[in-house]
Parts: sequence; C-alpha cells; structure tokens
Amino acid sequence: MVEEFKSSFYVSSVLAEDTRGKSVALCGSFGEGDKKAVIVTEKQPIDQKELTSFLSSSSHPELKLNFKNDIYSQYEVQAPGGLGSLKMMVVYPATEKHVMKYTDQEVFVIKETPEDYARKVKPYIESQALSLQWVDNILKGISEADRLIYNDEDHVSGFVILPDLKWNSSDLNSLYLIAIVRQAGLYSVRDLRKEHVPLLRDIQQKGKAAAEAHYGVSGNQLRFYIHYHPSYYHFHVHITHVKYDAPGCQVGRSILLDDVIENLEIFDDEYYCRKTLTLTLRKHDPLFKILSSN
Repeated sequence: MVEEFKSSFYVSSVLAEDTRGKSVALCGSFGEGDKKAVIVTEKQPIDQKELTSFLSSSSHPELKLNFKNDIYSQYEVQAPGGLGSLKMMVVYPATEKHVMKYTDQEVFVIKETPEDYARKVKPYIESQALSLQWVDNILKGISEADRLIYNDEDHVSGFVILPDLKWNSSDLNSLYLIAIVRQAGLYSVRDLRKEHVPLLRDIQQKGKAAAEAHYGVSGNQLRFYIHYHPSYYHFHVHITHVKYDAPGCQVGRSILLDDVIENLEIFDDEYYCRKTLTLTLRKHDPLFKILSSN
C-alpha cells in the first residue's frame, strides 16, 4: 500500500462534484495528522466489451423499469463487474433518424437566413416524420402523468413541466426539466411573437416555483433556454441547474429564455422571424445538407 493510505482518510468537506464528468473532489486528512489532503476521484469510462457482453446475455435480473412512453423507456440496472450502477434509455423501435441522433459526428457552424427558413427549413420541418406520439402521450396524460411537477391544461396558455429523460431525478446538481407547451403550431423559436411573451414568462415563473417546491433548488440556480434547432418540433423550454454542463447548452445551439423575451418585447414582434440565426449542425443532420446547398 502507498504511504498515504496506511492511515484512514477522514473527509472534512466535499470541494466539488462534476456530475457529467463523474468526478468528486474531497478535502480531508490521513489518520490523525494535521496536514490537509485533497483527493479527486472519477469513474472510469464504460468498458464497451463488458457492456456488450452484459446486454447480449439472455437474463437481466437487476433491470428495473422506471417508465415507458411510446418508443422511449428508461431503466436502472445493477450490472456485474466494473460497470456498476447504470441508467439506460432505450429507444425501440428506433428509426434511422434516432440512430443518427446518437451517433458521434463532426459539427459545423451555419448561418440560417429568414429566406433560408421560409424556402428550405420550414418545408422540411412540416414534412419530417420523427414521431411525436410520446409528446402527445404526455400532454394527454396517457404516459408519465406521475412524473409531472406542473400541469396547466389550458390549450393556449397551458404547459407541463417534468424531468427530462437524461436526468436521474436524484442528483440536484444535474437537475434537468422540460416545459412543453400545449399550444399547437409552435414548432421553434422562429414561431414566437410578442403575444407569446406572457406564456414564456409564465414558464419561467412556474418553472422556478416548481423546482423550489419539489427539489429545493432556487430560481437563481436555474438556466432556462431554447434549442435551435430543437431535437423535436413541438415548442419546449429546457430548465437545468447552472452547475450542469448539459448537452446542447452551448452557444450556437441554445438561446437563453431571458434574451428571447427581451428581444420580442423591445426590438421587434417578429424578431426571430426576421433574424439571421447562427447555429451549429452535425454533418449528417438533414438540415446541414439543406442549408449547405444553393
């Protein structure tokens, strides 16, 4: 054994926790000594061979279903060996669009003009066939009703708030909620007008209140933002803990809700309809090909 660990380590404080990086920094001391020590631990990457072997077996006795909604389901599993406790999201049956969504790809910066949107992008949005049955199930109370932390059933001003699939619903530093509006015809930030500002403000206010009431997280620890382009075209707002470096929260993918509200109120009722938007797209995203063409 190395010299330091010949004595027990006594933890005095947790210095930091990186939920996404799966690391923890601790401060303490060895034995009864008065010298401080810092220990930083992190989980090793998942062993692909071990995981493949586990999933290929015919029996998974430790598999626990958290919920199922249409083609999406979430499980907790105590895997053998070095895999430990895992959270698994399953998409089945998955389309080619789902496969590409989860495939690592090169990313490019693209400018989308209002003309591009009207001539190329909007027709694509209206024709794309990624199923939104799971969204309908949530809004109609068919699935995940027990996971809602807020529900306003008004068909114009109403919305629901619930934990995102990516959150384990326990680690508050990686809190991730989704607010999904009930109003039909709102696909993305491009469709927002000044008349929608009360709805956006209500999402912000009710989201802060719900996070405080259900999880004890204060409103000034939350980040509200909108993806453009979103992964599905039914308007929704992402709500995450400021400590969480959530996928898609980067510049070029997300727009802060506060900025959206201010731009609609101060500058132009049709601000996002008229604005050229700079965004990031992955190489095999159909929109990358559409916007790269003449």
